[in-house]
Amino acid sequence: MAGMVLERFLADEAATARLGEDLAMSLRPGDVLALKGDLGAGKSSLARALIRAMAEDAGLDVPSPTFTLVQSYEARVPVHHFDLYRLSAASELDELGFDEALAQGAALVEWPERAGPYLPETSVLIELALQGEGRLARLSGQGAAFERAARSLAMRDFLDEAGWGDAQRRYFVGDASARSYEVVSLAGLPPRVLMNSPRLVLGPPVRDGKPYAAIAHSAQSVTAFVAIDKALLAAGVSVPQIHAEDLDQGFLLLEHLGAEGFLGSDGQPVAERYAAAAELLAMMHGKAWPARMQAAPGIFHDVPPFDRDAMMIEADLLVDWYVPMLTGGPASDTLRAGYHREWNAVLDRLRDREYTLMLRDFHSPNIIWRGDRSGHDRLGIVDIQDALIGPSAYDVASLAMDARVTVSPDIEKHTLDAYIAARHAAGGFDEEAFVETYAIMAAQRNSKILGIFVRLEKRDGKPYYLKHLPRIRDYLRRALAHPALAGLRDFYVAHGLLEERPL
Repeated sequence: MAGMVLERFLADEAATARLGEDLAMSLRPGDVLALKGDLGAGKSSLARALIRAMAEDAGLDVPSPTFTLVQSYEARVPVHHFDLYRLSAASELDELGFDEALAQGAALVEWPERAGPYLPETSVLIELALQGEGRLARLSGQGAAFERAARSLAMRDFLDEAGWGDAQRRYFVGDASARSYEVVSLAGLPPRVLMNSPRLVLGPPVRDGKPYAAIAHSAQSVTAFVAIDKALLAAGVSVPQIHAEDLDQGFLLLEHLGAEGFLGSDGQPVAERYAAAAELLAMMHGKAWPARMQAAPGIFHDVPPFDRDAMMIEADLLVDWYVPMLTGGPASDTLRAGYHREWNAVLDRLRDREYTLMLRDFHSPNIIWRGDRSGHDRLGIVDIQDALIGPSAYDVASLAMDARVTVSPDIEKHTLDAYIAARHAAGGFDEEAFVETYAIMAAQRNSKILGIFVRLEKRDGKPYYLKHLPRIRDYLRRALAHPALAGLRDFYVAHGLLEERPL
């Protein structure tokens, strides 16, 4: 098989199990791992470790599929373990449902040479051979699956350099970007979080020769996270301490802030928690933040501004994605021009408003509740790398109109009241200007989110985001009720942008 080659010496069964974990962390639907080696070379041991890591069950019974030919396991990604030793002809893979298995899961294939042309060219070949007291694993392949496997092995090397080479790795969470997170554990120590943050792929130019991410000022490397994290930590915000970092590769070993989500046990908003988060924002907005933050000696991150170009290209997501879903075709030039005209008139009102460090996605998925602590330390904050210098009201709108859970008007008001009271207590707060800016930023953010959630379904094949659309429309109606947004509201109403639609 042409492509890249990696080798790992596996000194013992524990090392083989760790390689299984490393491969499990990289696995995605459609991947094929082809396990090759003589009898006794360790193919079954490697497969067993991988499947147990995927199922997050260290005691899971993983029998050899020698006689059944295939054994399937429910996991984060369904795993189908094929043993083709007794296969009479490659065509029998049709009867075993090989293509169907890859359509909704990943496959481990022992004796892959018997699969013939059925084995995809993108398969990752793992050859195991006895070497001295241990084994040599040789990985080869080409394409995304091999690149993910190679990156996962590099993450193990990073852990090793940090003194965590023997740690157990378990998938924690991914987000809408390419970033992912794992929980890593060593006996006798608190667990930590392993952050995998590859450099951002910018994509094609969309306006003035620039890609969307550049105009919207999305973080392009892990340096942004490190710099902002250190600044927030120094200011008394409970963000993760960084125990080890590799800025070039985009790996961080972080403090695990806790396991309890921000929402209540029933998955619903808790008014007191939202008020506490609002008070944390009030504390942050009372501080002066530098636009240049240090990530490491001689390495700095310039926090971008949330400028008009960024605001508009985000708001345009509604026209680019949501409107075509409603109408069945692209937005007309007339609609687009009117939309820009009304939005530019609204954004003119932000002149001379209060700007500060704006975390951008300050909402329930990115807040950890730590009820055993006191004050602002009750709130653990993650996902900070895309912070900008922008209107202080934006993060309050992100919190009080939480995109992932329905915040009632009463809890929204309770959250706003807590923020406003804390700002007044600190002195020098213009409440009227804040309330208007809050409405503008809430309208901008929820317009953007309507477009993003449709894009995630249409472009990225993630239909479960559409269930949030009725909530986002409701938030948008609330924001547009402010008198300063009357013209924009009339435009949305005239074009049916606030109407409830069947999914």
